[in-house]
Amino acid sequence: MQLEELKTFLAIIESGSLVKASNKLNVTQSTVTARLKSLEAEIGQVLIRRAKSGATLTAAGVRLQRYATTIGDLWGQAKREIGLPDGYKSLCNFGCHIDLWQHAGEKIFEVIHNSAADSAVSISSGSNDDLLVWLQSGLVDLALTYRPGSQQNLATYSLFEEQLILVSTRANNPVRFDPGYIFVEAGEEFGLQHAAAYSDADTARISFSNAYMGYDYLLKHGGSAYLPERLVTASIAEEQLYRLHDAPVFTRNAYLVCNKNMQASWPWFDACVALYE
Repeated sequence: MQLEELKTFLAIIESGSLVKASNKLNVTQSTVTARLKSLEAEIGQVLIRRAKSGATLTAAGVRLQRYATTIGDLWGQAKREIGLPDGYKSLCNFGCHIDLWQHAGEKIFEVIHNSAADSAVSISSGSNDDLLVWLQSGLVDLALTYRPGSQQNLATYSLFEEQLILVSTRANNPVRFDPGYIFVEAGEEFGLQHAAAYSDADTARISFSNAYMGYDYLLKHGGSAYLPERLVTASIAEEQLYRLHDAPVFTRNAYLVCNKNMQASWPWFDACVALYE
């Protein structure tokens, strides 16, 4: 199996047809067809159904997609690491949940950057699920996440407990039954606790999958939302937002998860953990 065949397979999925994939890859349609047939022959399964309406994945194609994406990402990572400029000995791949980047992720990045002058740093953001998959596959070496690692090759360090507080653009905003309430996703445990605390409330009209998007929308359009306290501290001080003190407070734990084998070669790692001791 050649890497070009996997790239072609992914291009067909992303574009939705063999014709569009050929344009994207700047090759002929016959080349795209040949690569796909070669990949299907080697695997022994039909991966894509072709029709006038477009290309759709078979069950085998769905299973292959995840592995093809990982292989492509690993190849890109390998090229970056092997192609490091003179004077750089290694590449540290740091994954960070987007909600943890401000203050927490930035501090860890600064420790790595300032303590390892001969190392390059690559930063990727993703969900908790993404980060654990990337750790297991080797796409990232360490990750700042809300979910501890459970695999044997991963070490997990509990860093801090984050408070999620209810804030509003109005000081006298009601805690309950606010038509301008914005639901910001903060994990399964938060969802259960939130549902229990507000069991009599209607479903929010607007919801966001991460705190940054919810925070930005809240400042621009008004309303109320549960957000990480560290994210809104400055806005509260400037009276752009107001904390609603009568509202329940929820917590969420943040973890630094890393590859055990890589950890031993990082002289800066203990300093990252020590930031929150």
